[in-house]
Amino acid sequence: MIDFAAYALSGELDLNRLAGSLGFPRRYRWEEPMVLDLTSLRPLPGDMGETKRVYLYYFGGVVFVNCTEEEIGSFFWSMGHHGEAFKEYPAVRYRDEYSLKRGEGERVEVTNDVATMPGYDPAYVDTICFVIAKSVALERIEERVDQVLDEMETIIALLDRGKLGISDRRLAKLAANVLTYKYQSISHIMVLEKPEFTWENPVADRLYLTMANIFELNQRYNEIKHKGETLLDITGVFTSLAHARRASRLEWIIIILIFIEIVIYIFELMRKTG
Repeated sequence: MIDFAAYALSGELDLNRLAGSLGFPRRYRWEEPMVLDLTSLRPLPGDMGETKRVYLYYFGGVVFVNCTEEEIGSFFWSMGHHGEAFKEYPAVRYRDEYSLKRGEGERVEVTNDVATMPGYDPAYVDTICFVIAKSVALERIEERVDQVLDEMETIIALLDRGKLGISDRRLAKLAANVLTYKYQSISHIMVLEKPEFTWENPVADRLYLTMANIFELNQRYNEIKHKGETLLDITGVFTSLAHARRASRLEWIIIILIFIEIVIYIFELMRKTG
Protein backbone atom coordinates (compact mmCIF):
# COMPACT_ATOMS: atom_id res chain seq x y z
CA MET A 1 0.00 0.00 0.00
CA ILE A 2 1.16 3.54 -0.78
CA ASP A 3 -0.01 6.32 1.54
CA PHE A 4 -0.39 9.98 0.57
CA ALA A 5 -0.68 13.12 2.71
CA ALA A 6 -1.51 16.37 0.93
CA TYR A 7 -1.13 19.91 2.27
CA ALA A 8 -2.06 23.30 0.81
CA LEU A 9 0.23 26.20 1.65
CA SER A 10 -1.13 29.73 1.82
CA GLY A 11 0.61 30.87 -1.35
CA GLU A 12 2.11 29.66 -4.60
CA LEU A 13 5.56 28.12 -4.93
CA ASP A 14 8.10 29.39 -7.42
CA LEU A 15 9.57 26.00 -8.33
CA ASN A 16 12.28 27.47 -10.55
CA ARG A 17 13.53 29.75 -7.81
CA LEU A 18 13.21 26.94 -5.28
CA ALA A 19 15.29 24.63 -7.49
CA GLY A 20 18.02 27.26 -7.64
CA SER A 21 17.95 27.63 -3.86
CA LEU A 22 18.28 23.86 -3.44
CA GLY A 23 21.30 23.79 -5.73
CA PHE A 24 19.95 22.18 -8.90
CA PRO A 25 18.90 25.01 -11.26
CA ARG A 26 16.19 23.71 -13.57
CA ARG A 27 13.21 25.08 -15.46
CA TYR A 28 9.87 23.55 -14.52
CA ARG A 29 6.88 23.75 -16.81
CA TRP A 30 3.72 25.21 -15.35
CA GLU A 31 2.01 21.79 -15.00
CA GLU A 32 5.11 19.89 -13.86
CA PRO A 33 5.63 19.06 -10.15
CA MET A 34 8.97 19.06 -8.39
CA VAL A 35 9.62 15.58 -6.95
CA LEU A 36 12.18 15.51 -4.15
CA ASP A 37 13.85 12.87 -2.03
CA LEU A 38 12.63 13.42 1.51
CA THR A 39 16.04 13.54 3.22
CA SER A 40 18.53 14.79 0.62
CA LEU A 41 16.10 17.30 -0.96
CA ARG A 42 17.41 16.30 -4.36
CA PRO A 43 15.20 15.71 -7.43
CA LEU A 44 14.16 12.13 -8.12
CA PRO A 45 14.26 10.83 -11.70
CA GLY A 46 11.45 8.68 -13.12
CA ASP A 47 9.58 6.01 -11.19
CA MET A 48 10.77 5.43 -7.61
CA GLY A 49 8.20 2.81 -6.59
CA GLU A 50 7.33 3.12 -2.91
CA THR A 51 10.32 5.35 -2.09
CA LYS A 52 9.54 8.12 0.37
CA ARG A 53 9.28 11.37 -1.54
CA VAL A 54 7.39 14.63 -1.82
CA TYR A 55 5.63 16.32 -4.74
CA LEU A 56 5.61 20.12 -4.87
CA TYR A 57 3.15 21.99 -7.12
CA TYR A 58 3.52 25.62 -8.02
CA PHE A 59 -0.03 26.42 -6.83
CA GLY A 60 1.04 25.61 -3.26
CA GLY A 61 0.17 21.91 -3.09
CA VAL A 62 2.57 19.59 -1.24
CA VAL A 63 2.00 15.80 -1.32
CA PHE A 64 4.03 13.31 0.72
CA VAL A 65 4.34 9.67 -0.31
CA ASN A 66 4.80 7.03 2.44
CA CYS A 67 6.02 9.59 4.99
CA THR A 68 5.51 9.67 8.76
CA GLU A 69 4.41 12.76 10.67
CA GLU A 70 7.95 13.19 12.00
CA GLU A 71 9.40 13.03 8.50
CA ILE A 72 6.85 15.53 7.23
CA GLY A 73 7.65 17.93 10.06
CA SER A 74 11.38 17.55 9.42
CA PHE A 75 10.89 18.27 5.70
CA PHE A 76 8.94 21.45 6.37
CA TRP A 77 11.59 22.59 8.85
CA SER A 78 14.36 21.99 6.32
CA MET A 79 12.47 23.72 3.51
CA GLY A 80 11.76 26.70 5.75
CA HIS A 81 15.28 27.86 4.94
CA HIS A 82 14.35 28.01 1.24
CA GLY A 83 10.83 29.43 1.29
CA GLU A 84 8.63 31.37 3.73
CA ALA A 85 5.53 29.33 2.84
CA PHE A 86 7.02 26.18 4.40
CA LYS A 87 7.30 27.86 7.80
CA GLU A 88 3.52 27.59 8.23
CA TYR A 89 3.80 23.99 9.39
CA PRO A 90 2.38 22.66 11.73
CA ALA A 91 -0.29 25.35 11.47
CA VAL A 92 -1.27 24.27 7.93
CA ARG A 93 -5.04 23.85 8.05
CA TYR A 94 -5.74 22.27 4.70
CA ARG A 95 -4.81 18.61 4.62
CA ASP A 96 -6.09 15.36 3.11
CA GLU A 97 -4.96 11.74 3.08
CA TYR A 98 -5.32 8.99 0.52
CA SER A 99 -4.03 5.46 -0.18
CA LEU A 100 -3.25 3.30 -3.21
CA LYS A 101 -3.60 -0.49 -3.02
CA ARG A 102 -2.65 -3.14 -5.53
CA GLY A 103 -5.64 -5.27 -6.40
CA GLU A 104 -5.87 -8.74 -7.83
CA GLY A 105 -6.56 -9.33 -11.50
CA GLU A 106 -8.27 -6.45 -13.29
CA ARG A 107 -10.11 -5.19 -10.24
CA VAL A 108 -10.46 -1.39 -10.11
CA GLU A 109 -12.10 0.34 -7.17
CA VAL A 110 -11.86 4.03 -6.30
CA THR A 111 -13.40 5.51 -3.14
CA ASN A 112 -13.08 8.69 -1.09
CA ASP A 113 -9.96 7.52 0.72
CA VAL A 114 -8.42 4.60 -1.21
CA ALA A 115 -7.90 3.46 -4.79
CA THR A 116 -7.42 -0.21 -5.65
CA MET A 117 -5.73 -0.64 -9.01
CA PRO A 118 -4.50 -3.70 -10.97
CA GLY A 119 -0.75 -4.09 -10.60
CA TYR A 120 1.39 -0.98 -10.32
CA ASP A 121 1.96 1.94 -12.62
CA PRO A 122 3.90 5.11 -11.62
CA ALA A 123 1.19 7.11 -13.39
CA TYR A 124 -1.24 6.03 -10.64
CA VAL A 125 0.93 7.75 -8.03
CA ASP A 126 1.30 10.88 -10.15
CA THR A 127 -2.44 11.00 -10.77
CA ILE A 128 -3.39 10.66 -7.11
CA CYS A 129 -0.86 13.30 -6.07
CA PHE A 130 -2.22 15.69 -8.70
CA VAL A 131 -5.87 15.25 -7.70
CA ILE A 132 -5.48 15.51 -3.93
CA ALA A 133 -3.12 18.49 -4.33
CA LYS A 134 -5.86 20.22 -6.34
CA SER A 135 -8.48 19.28 -3.77
CA VAL A 136 -6.71 20.76 -0.74
CA ALA A 137 -5.79 23.89 -2.73
CA LEU A 138 -9.46 24.31 -3.66
CA GLU A 139 -10.38 23.91 0.01
CA ARG A 140 -8.07 26.80 0.85
CA ILE A 141 -9.70 29.05 -1.77
CA GLU A 142 -13.23 27.96 -0.79
CA GLU A 143 -12.68 29.06 2.79
CA ARG A 144 -11.21 32.40 1.78
CA VAL A 145 -14.05 33.13 -0.63
CA ASP A 146 -16.55 32.32 2.14
CA GLN A 147 -14.72 34.73 4.44
CA VAL A 148 -15.10 37.50 1.86
CA LEU A 149 -18.79 36.63 1.48
CA ASP A 150 -19.24 36.92 5.25
CA GLU A 151 -17.56 40.33 5.15
CA MET A 152 -19.84 41.37 2.32
CA GLU A 153 -22.88 40.30 4.35
CA THR A 154 -21.80 42.65 7.15
CA ILE A 155 -21.48 45.53 4.69
CA ILE A 156 -24.87 44.71 3.13
CA ALA A 157 -26.45 44.72 6.60
CA LEU A 158 -25.11 48.25 7.14
CA LEU A 159 -26.37 49.26 3.71
CA ASP A 160 -29.81 47.95 4.61
CA ARG A 161 -29.83 50.45 7.48
CA GLY A 162 -28.93 53.26 5.11
CA LYS A 163 -25.21 53.27 5.88
CA LEU A 164 -22.44 52.66 3.38
CA GLY A 165 -19.71 51.94 5.92
CA ILE A 166 -16.88 51.09 3.55
CA SER A 167 -13.89 53.15 2.51
CA ASP A 168 -12.51 53.27 -1.00
CA ARG A 169 -9.37 51.51 0.19
CA ARG A 170 -11.34 48.65 1.74
CA LEU A 171 -13.51 48.39 -1.35
CA ALA A 172 -10.42 48.16 -3.57
CA LYS A 173 -8.97 45.46 -1.29
CA LEU A 174 -12.17 43.39 -1.48
CA ALA A 175 -12.20 43.63 -5.27
CA ALA A 176 -8.54 42.61 -5.40
CA ASN A 177 -9.26 39.59 -3.18
CA VAL A 178 -12.10 38.45 -5.43
CA LEU A 179 -10.00 38.77 -8.57
CA THR A 180 -7.14 36.91 -6.86
CA TYR A 181 -9.39 33.97 -5.96
CA LYS A 182 -10.76 33.80 -9.48
CA TYR A 183 -7.25 33.87 -10.93
CA GLN A 184 -5.95 31.23 -8.51
CA SER A 185 -8.83 28.83 -9.14
CA ILE A 186 -8.64 29.15 -12.92
CA SER A 187 -4.92 29.53 -13.60
CA HIS A 188 -3.02 28.24 -10.61
CA ILE A 189 -4.90 25.09 -9.66
CA MET A 190 -5.59 24.02 -13.25
CA VAL A 191 -8.95 22.58 -12.21
CA LEU A 192 -10.04 22.04 -15.79
CA GLU A 193 -6.68 20.62 -16.92
CA LYS A 194 -5.79 16.93 -16.97
CA PRO A 195 -2.21 15.74 -16.36
CA GLU A 196 -0.32 15.43 -19.61
CA PHE A 197 0.60 11.78 -18.99
CA THR A 198 -3.07 10.71 -18.84
CA TRP A 199 -3.44 11.32 -22.57
CA GLU A 200 -1.18 8.34 -23.25
CA ASN A 201 -2.35 6.12 -20.37
CA PRO A 202 -6.05 5.13 -20.58
CA VAL A 203 -6.06 3.52 -17.12
CA ALA A 204 -4.51 6.59 -15.48
CA ASP A 205 -6.96 8.74 -17.42
CA ARG A 206 -9.92 6.79 -16.03
CA LEU A 207 -8.43 7.02 -12.54
CA TYR A 208 -8.06 10.77 -12.89
CA LEU A 209 -11.61 11.27 -14.15
CA THR A 210 -13.02 9.03 -11.42
CA MET A 211 -11.11 10.77 -8.64
CA ALA A 212 -11.93 14.21 -10.04
CA ASN A 213 -15.59 13.22 -9.88
CA ILE A 214 -15.30 11.81 -6.34
CA PHE A 215 -13.53 14.93 -5.08
CA GLU A 216 -16.04 17.07 -7.06
CA LEU A 217 -13.29 19.21 -8.56
CA ASN A 218 -15.41 20.64 -11.37
CA GLN A 219 -18.43 21.26 -9.13
CA ARG A 220 -16.32 23.01 -6.53
CA TYR A 221 -14.63 25.07 -9.21
CA ASN A 222 -18.01 26.14 -10.59
CA GLU A 223 -19.17 27.11 -7.10
CA ILE A 224 -16.05 29.24 -6.58
CA LYS A 225 -16.56 30.79 -10.01
CA HIS A 226 -20.22 31.56 -9.23
CA LYS A 227 -19.35 33.04 -5.82
CA GLY A 228 -16.59 35.08 -7.41
CA GLU A 229 -18.96 36.51 -10.01
CA THR A 230 -21.49 37.29 -7.26
CA LEU A 231 -18.82 39.04 -5.22
CA LEU A 232 -17.73 41.07 -8.24
CA ASP A 233 -21.35 42.11 -8.86
CA ILE A 234 -21.72 43.19 -5.23
CA THR A 235 -18.41 45.02 -5.36
CA GLY A 236 -19.62 46.79 -8.52
CA VAL A 237 -22.75 47.98 -6.70
CA PHE A 238 -20.67 49.25 -3.79
CA THR A 239 -18.33 51.02 -6.22
CA SER A 240 -21.26 52.76 -7.90
CA LEU A 241 -22.68 53.82 -4.54
CA ALA A 242 -19.28 55.05 -3.38
CA HIS A 243 -18.88 57.11 -6.56
CA ALA A 244 -22.39 58.52 -6.13
CA ARG A 245 -21.58 59.39 -2.50
CA ARG A 246 -18.36 61.09 -3.54
CA ALA A 247 -20.16 63.04 -6.30
CA SER A 248 -22.82 64.12 -3.82
CA ARG A 249 -20.16 65.37 -1.40
CA LEU A 250 -18.48 67.34 -4.17
CA GLU A 251 -21.82 68.91 -5.12
CA TRP A 252 -22.43 69.95 -1.50
CA ILE A 253 -18.92 71.36 -1.25
CA ILE A 254 -19.50 73.41 -4.39
CA ILE A 255 -22.86 74.63 -3.05
CA ILE A 256 -21.29 75.62 0.28
CA LEU A 257 -18.44 77.43 -1.46
CA ILE A 258 -20.91 79.32 -3.64
CA PHE A 259 -22.95 80.22 -0.53
CA ILE A 260 -19.82 81.45 1.26
CA GLU A 261 -18.87 83.51 -1.78
CA ILE A 262 -22.34 85.07 -1.85
CA VAL A 263 -22.18 85.86 1.87
CA ILE A 264 -18.76 87.48 1.44
CA TYR A 265 -20.07 89.52 -1.51
CA ILE A 266 -23.06 90.71 0.54
CA PHE A 267 -20.83 91.69 3.45
CA GLU A 268 -18.49 93.56 1.09
CA LEU A 269 -21.47 95.29 -0.50
CA MET A 270 -22.92 96.28 2.88
CA ARG A 271 -19.51 97.56 4.03
CA LYS A 272 -19.17 99.76 0.97
CA THR A 273 -22.71 101.12 1.16
CA GLY A 274 -22.48 101.60 4.94
